[in-house]
Amino acid sequence: MAAKEAKQPIIVIKRIKKGHHAHHGGAWKIAYADFVTAMMAFFLLMWLLGSTSQGDLKGISDYFNAPLKVAMLGGRGAGDASSLIQGGGTDLSRRDGQVRNGDVVTEERKRTTRAARMEAAKIEAQRLSALKAKVEAAILSTPKFAEFAHQVKLDLTPDGLRIQIVDDQQRPMFDSGAAIVKPYMRDLLQNIGGLLQGMDARVTLSGHTDSKAFGNAQRGYSNWELSADRANASRRELLAGGMAEERIFRVVGLAASVPLNAEDPAAAINRRISIIVMNKQAEERLMNGGESKEASDLDDVRDVMDDTARAQQKTPSAD
Repeated sequence: MAAKEAKQPIIVIKRIKKGHHAHHGGAWKIAYADFVTAMMAFFLLMWLLGSTSQGDLKGISDYFNAPLKVAMLGGRGAGDASSLIQGGGTDLSRRDGQVRNGDVVTEERKRTTRAARMEAAKIEAQRLSALKAKVEAAILSTPKFAEFAHQVKLDLTPDGLRIQIVDDQQRPMFDSGAAIVKPYMRDLLQNIGGLLQGMDARVTLSGHTDSKAFGNAQRGYSNWELSADRANASRRELLAGGMAEERIFRVVGLAASVPLNAEDPAAAINRRISIIVMNKQAEERLMNGGESKEASDLDDVRDVMDDTARAQQKTPSAD
């Protein structure tokens, strides 16, 4: 019995416990998506660099070299370089694209700005037209001035009201070859200075002579010095009449360079003193070195002054 039991095989049962692998989640998917996105961005960058003009590339380079330049100093953006459509607009009819919001000027704003400029010019023209009538009335109503009213010429110009006192062969304004003011001329200038006393406007004076030159003009005293001295003498008389010193903007001598009668440069009428009561637009132009902020400024002002002058043609004149 014992021997039989010894021959029976021993059966060993191995139970293998199956375990699950660790859970990896979707981290690899996010990493792969980032890789694909980076490759796509790199592809787009290469495509943009290959299809962008040299002007645009220069603008982009300048922007990254000085990123605050456009923001601080203004100017056009990088898109307005040598592209067919300036400013990166969506079509050929649009020129404002890659610019700051503050730089975008709509047509409506342009129209509003021009309307405001025209209105300001119209008010200036009316004010100067009223001054013109006032000066004319003062001359015609004063007996000692009325007799030489033909020597006073008033007109409205794009720069403002121009008052010209011209010479007369029988009644000169200054001593011959000198800047000594004649008594009647002194009274007239002082009267004009009183009329300009309350005007909120700046004044320019220019002296003019005829073409007759001094004998030693090339080396000594010439018509340039004479015209400047006469303009300064006129300035002193205007101040004596009550006009404020700060109202004087510029005093110049132009000799015979701007004749009133170009056909006869030696005519007495070319000897004159020109006083211009400037409008605000002319004052701004002179402050800016003779340039307008807008190219159409001068044309707009000229149109307004011409319209005002035509409207005043029926007003009695001292010419």
